[in-house]
Amino acid sequence: MAEAAARPANNGIRVLLVDDHQVVRRGLRTFLEIQDDIEVVGEAGDGAEGVARAEELRPDVVLMDIKMPGTDGIEALRKLRELANPAKVLIVTSFTEQRTVVPALRAGASGYVYKDVDPDALAGAIRSVHAGHVLLQPEVAGALLAQDEGNGGTGRGSTLTEREREVLTLIADGRSNREIARALVLSEKTVKTHVSNILMKLDLSDRTQAALWAVRHGITG
Repeated sequence: MAEAAARPANNGIRVLLVDDHQVVRRGLRTFLEIQDDIEVVGEAGDGAEGVARAEELRPDVVLMDIKMPGTDGIEALRKLRELANPAKVLIVTSFTEQRTVVPALRAGASGYVYKDVDPDALAGAIRSVHAGHVLLQPEVAGALLAQDEGNGGTGRGSTLTEREREVLTLIADGRSNREIARALVLSEKTVKTHVSNILMKLDLSDRTQAALWAVRHGITG
């Protein structure tokens, strides 16, 4: 299949589809290609190919299944995070069990939707994770928090500055770096520095874990 990257770019959100079922990829592409602000730049049939295509095409968002032959979604997520400019990953799954979804979120996914998701809701989810938001269902957020409690918590003994606490509060509220910069009258570069410091001090790997840490410790707006 010819790649969408061969078409003139529409300056929209660049999306890569990773699923071992061609019919699923075809359905996703058919819907997404009618969105004015979303461009499907490529497809992959498994996790290994997905990582390679992501490195080549540098999409903004990767829509990826969890269960795939060979390199599954969890392993692919870990490898995607090692790329120079990792894309946001939105898991598209038919599995509703927490034991399937939670590892994907811990591996770096920005959220997940089910394969029977309403098309408009899917487009909204892509826009949301692209903007830096985290998409979590309450029951899955609870499972993540419970696991953190069972591990003795994270970031014990870390000290955040007042500004870092303000930034963390807005992360927990689902704000993107751009929105945080506007709210606190800062540059995006400064916000990125604060976010990096927060993750380092709390011994966390991503914004999802930071948001959950904030909720668990009462640092919310």
